[in-house]
Amino acid sequence: MSKVKVVSVGGSIIIPKTGFDISFLKKFRKLILDEVKKGMKFVMVIGGGDICRQYQRAADKVTKLTREDLDWLGIKSTVFNAEFVKILFGDSAYKEVIINPTKKIKTNKSIIIAAGWKPGCSTDKDAVLLAKTYGAGEVINLSNIKYVYDKDPAKFNDAKKIETIDWKRFRRDIVGNKWEAGKNVPFDPAASREAQSLKLKVSILDGTDLKEVKNVLGGKKFRGTVIE
Repeated sequence: MSKVKVVSVGGSIIIPKTGFDISFLKKFRKLILDEVKKGMKFVMVIGGGDICRQYQRAADKVTKLTREDLDWLGIKSTVFNAEFVKILFGDSAYKEVIINPTKKIKTNKSIIIAAGWKPGCSTDKDAVLLAKTYGAGEVINLSNIKYVYDKDPAKFNDAKKIETIDWKRFRRDIVGNKWEAGKNVPFDPAASREAQSLKLKVSILDGTDLKEVKNVLGGKKFRGTVIE
């Protein structure tokens, strides 16, 4: 696949806590298909978002769960979200949701939709593995945050936005090395470790701001954080 863009789409972008935003989904679909018309190809992995965490919280209140139980709930929620997104793109998308990010799919379709794979990480790691599989040098992470911050801006008024950061500092100061199912971090620790080893560039931005999404897809300056 030439001109391939690997995009990690947070579940909160597809179905926010407030429910589906049909107007946004139509605009997002159009933006992607417009880029496809220009010759761009996409591998998009879809996250679980708040739906995933709702399942995890509810199950945890009913019975004692292992970390693997929590991970599998998360993974299966990404599969359903990914199936939904695949259907939105109709004939432009490959016929199946991809689970194994290390297996390259041969297809003439312009869009491949993927979901979570194994316990121990989030779809961030799958996006990194997809970048490796398809020879992409960048992962575009569409999140519900405009920037990565040096600390949680919801808790600290003096949190500072980060526009560029290297992997060493990002892993040491922002996400650490320990994965927790359902943990809400800008880019998960397992994915960060793999991305650093592959020397990948990861761009993190607000996926609901379609102007900025278009900018990053076009290789233009955008509002967000770049890790490399």
